[in-house]
Amino acid sequence: MAKKGNRVQVILECTEQKTSGVAGMSRYVTTKNRKNTTGRMELKKYNPFLKKHTTHKEIK
Repeated sequence: MAKKGNRVQVILECTEQKTSGVAGMSRYVTTKNRKNTTGRMELKKYNPFLKKHTTHKEIK
């Protein structure tokens, strides 16, 4: 049987790359606890296309 828990997988996508016009898209997959983090997650992650750390926000 499948586990029923509060932990779900989320996709984080770079916000700065859309406006810069650089090809490609920086995305990361991580997990979050639905009970503790009810809103959308936002983390600073490395973007290899822009070669710097940028803000990555959770998408659907």
